[in-house]
Amino acid sequence: MDLKGRNFLKLLDYTPEEILFLIDVAADLKKKKRSGVPHKYLEGKNIVLIFEKTSTRTRCSFEVAANDLGMGVTYLDPTVSQIGKKESIEDTARVLGRMYDAIEYRGYGQEIVDTLAKYSGVPVWNGLTNEFHPTQMLADMLTIREKFGRLKGINLVYMGDARYNMGNSLMVVSAKLGLNFTACTAKKYFPEQWLVDECMKLAKESGATIRLEEDVDKAVKGADVIYTDVWVSMGEPDEVWEERIRELMPYQVNRAVMDKAGSQAVFMHCLPAYHNLGTKIAVQIHEKFGIDEMEVTDEVFEGSQSVVFDEAENRMHTIKAVMAATLGAV
Repeated sequence: MDLKGRNFLKLLDYTPEEILFLIDVAADLKKKKRSGVPHKYLEGKNIVLIFEKTSTRTRCSFEVAANDLGMGVTYLDPTVSQIGKKESIEDTARVLGRMYDAIEYRGYGQEIVDTLAKYSGVPVWNGLTNEFHPTQMLADMLTIREKFGRLKGINLVYMGDARYNMGNSLMVVSAKLGLNFTACTAKKYFPEQWLVDECMKLAKESGATIRLEEDVDKAVKGADVIYTDVWVSMGEPDEVWEERIRELMPYQVNRAVMDKAGSQAVFMHCLPAYHNLGTKIAVQIHEKFGIDEMEVTDEVFEGSQSVVFDEAENRMHTIKAVMAATLGAV
């Protein structure tokens, strides 16, 4: 399958067959890395990583994947990039496109990564925007397939704030690949209706189901995957914490939720997670609101059903697959 020169902006742009191809490539590259088989397919190429939002997993995944493939990497963090400040996104894209073979962007609105793709003339990869997180989806699907041996027919329940990149992207990839997706949350936190409608259409083709459910017991019964994410995203004001905690605490993933799902269920989280008091932000939340755990309890996060670190490792393998495919190495 030839994906050379393609952008990787959102999974709505890719067919189910193309998505599965990327997952297959990632699985092959994972075997090679674990077996110590060199795969420097892209020696001589250079990429630039633009991070308006910092991230441990995304940066490390892109840098290690690029180095494994033999590429040079330039990292631009929020303190050094002038994108949208002293230089327009259009001009930035045209400059970087003359110097680099591909561009990664992690930051805010989807329109930014779309503009980079329009003007750069080289493949652009979405490391995360407010609306979509496609590289995380490949890692999640690889992880699920490793655990269950299949994707089609898997029952995936996303709990918490489903309005943004994670809820949106999990719904899209489920609809594309035939997983049964449920957003379990209060009604105000459901995904936007236009995207629900689009995913309903895709689900008819794949055999998936799309549900929006406020009742936890109904949502999680028989689930294969229970998935959650932080309730407050980077860049949101402090005053939203109290509201989110109050309204989303009924959708915390805890032992009772996992028991209702069943022993076959796995727990997934894209990280970072507020599951204990191990971070400065978690301590601040504890001091202000008196809670030690937020979207997931420590018991579940550290429990035998948790696959969060398999998922985190798979970010590297699936990002490597995107790089290799869009730059013509596979």
